[in-house]
Amino acid sequence: MILTPFEWTIAKRYMLPGRGERMIALVAGIGVGVVTVSVALLVVVMSVMNGFRAELLDKIVGVNGHAIIQAYGGRLDNWQDVLKKVRATPGVVHASPLIEQPLLTTFNGRVEAILVRGNTPEDIASLKLREKDAGSLASLQPGAGTVAIGARLAENLGAQVGDSITVINPAGQSTPFGTVPRQIAYRIGAIFEVGIYDYDETFVVMPMQDAQTLLLTGDAIGMIEVKTEDADRVEEILAPITRELQGTAVVADWKKINGQLFEAVQVESVVMFFILSLIVFVAAMNILSSLVMMVRAKARDIAIMRTMGATRSNMLRIFVTAGTAVGTVGSLGGVLLGLLILMARQPIVKGIGFITGQDLWDQKTRFLAEIPARTQPLEVLMIAAMAIGMSFLATLYPARRAASTDPVEVLRYE
Repeated sequence: MILTPFEWTIAKRYMLPGRGERMIALVAGIGVGVVTVSVALLVVVMSVMNGFRAELLDKIVGVNGHAIIQAYGGRLDNWQDVLKKVRATPGVVHASPLIEQPLLTTFNGRVEAILVRGNTPEDIASLKLREKDAGSLASLQPGAGTVAIGARLAENLGAQVGDSITVINPAGQSTPFGTVPRQIAYRIGAIFEVGIYDYDETFVVMPMQDAQTLLLTGDAIGMIEVKTEDADRVEEILAPITRELQGTAVVADWKKINGQLFEAVQVESVVMFFILSLIVFVAAMNILSSLVMMVRAKARDIAIMRTMGATRSNMLRIFVTAGTAVGTVGSLGGVLLGLLILMARQPIVKGIGFITGQDLWDQKTRFLAEIPARTQPLEVLMIAAMAIGMSFLATLYPARRAASTDPVEVLRYE
């Protein structure tokens, strides 16, 4: 829609109502404010939901890979052959043996449930250490009796790097007096932080050979961890391996393992988008009401312009431009406000928590250490376009009312 200089001049004049039109200006200002707030909320909520899903996937995949191949009975004896086949599968970028077993640990009289993980040196090196007094992952060498534990587990035990913890394996060796649990002391060589509370609270990582000795599994392992080139296509990529290992082992990808969690995140994202879109609709109704008030207030001006040669299409474009401009300003302001809120999200949450005395982001229930956010430019553009589109639709009725104004009827009673 191309505006003539006349139409643009009148539209600008109507976008800034005069002193006698304070009510119109107030309603228009409220319309801009509501559009700004609603767009900002949409940008913030959708970015946080996207960030939560992406961060959760990254951290879970960083620990467990895109899929796990686990033998029935928990023992994969011919794992070397299976590992070669998995690595040769097109689309697989990494595969490594893994041992995982829930056990107990004690330190200074404290007992905690743990999840012992036996990893290869490459997987151990990929762990992220806690920033302060974290030790060194290089100390985790086979036979050295050294382990790395999660940051929350270290806090629960009150243990630090250099301390010795005792790992208890209830399934110990059989004796004439019954099964004697194995108790082996390990020195803490490093403290890591995955960023997922449950993992940081339970994981004890050690070299795979040490885990085999602790669990008395010989050369067997429990599972194979697999990473693919595309997490969303993991089921398709591993389909040949799934068919070949049918009856011997089960292939569980991240969608199956964490399906309920990610489905809940997706459903919540859709519901929040729908609810917040209603706020944009309310903002569009404010724009409509302000334009209706403006058309009634400007009825004499419209009649005079019509008698001076302005056409119905001129009037239509003037009021459509004025209303759409309000929506556009509000949308752009909302995008900017939303991005500013995202940049300062952590200080905002901490500030609200300080004022209210409540912990608004409990790691125990939120899984992640801090509020994640991942803004997708295309999604932001869609949100802004939706707000501008609703604003445009809201202008059509009052603009048609202005265009259909009969100058004779208006001026007759002036």
